[in-house]
Amino acid sequence: MSISIAGFSVHGLLASGCIDIFGYLESCRYRYGLNTADLWNGMLGGLDPARIALIKAGIEERELTVVNYHADGVHVWDDDEYVREANYRGALEHLHTAAKLGAKTVRIDTGGKLERMTPAQLEIVAARYREYCTFGANNGFKVGPENHWGFSLLLENMQDLASAVAHECYGILLHIGHWEQGDPVEGDRAMARLAVHTHVDARITRECLLDRMTLLVENGYTGCWGVEHHSAHNEYVEIGYQLGAVRRACTLLSQAREEKAYGGNPLLTAEQERRS
Repeated sequence: MSISIAGFSVHGLLASGCIDIFGYLESCRYRYGLNTADLWNGMLGGLDPARIALIKAGIEERELTVVNYHADGVHVWDDDEYVREANYRGALEHLHTAAKLGAKTVRIDTGGKLERMTPAQLEIVAARYREYCTFGANNGFKVGPENHWGFSLLLENMQDLASAVAHECYGILLHIGHWEQGDPVEGDRAMARLAVHTHVDARITRECLLDRMTLLVENGYTGCWGVEHHSAHNEYVEIGYQLGAVRRACTLLSQAREEKAYGGNPLLTAEQERRS
């Protein structure tokens, strides 16, 4: 099972000048022993071609796979038509950047408020995601929103949007347990097969990590487990704690799967097998 560290997890270190994109890549590879990068646009330091080429070289030098690129500030829906258009232009720039960096999945938020989408809003938002998915299909990645603010916090909106987009390259970044106005467990269950990436926050890590990961796997999730920390304090240590917990859960899940597949030695009685 693949694990990553969401770039936003080091936003405190980034703000204080203690880390940059290259320090993040180095930490993923050598501090935490990962072969993945989970990039946040806020840490790139610019989107000009020369800058992106340097970042690409840093990724390749460390033999990392970009499992996700999460882009803030370019959400699809805003009540202001001019903001929507500006965000659309920004989203296209980030999609091109994600392609250059070899991302496997891209997150662009829905925007909106904590309310059901109107039919008109759904039509506009779905059309944008279909366009983004077409670009993704031509560049080897999947695109979709994350359930962490606005329209996306309501399971019904996410279900309606998935049905309206209806594209093979559409998928969601499932922020585990982050739902409003409904049972978060059922929200995760309903979206498991549609999820192409996850964010696992500190609360889920502390309270219900193995149960929730088991639920997702049993309901069809096959993607990466993305550790995300939010506090902006003690980030190296807190990331290490969450990462260790996710690694342990992955090991337990793998062991459970192997035991289920094995099914026991048919030549031994149950008592004999327990003693062997």
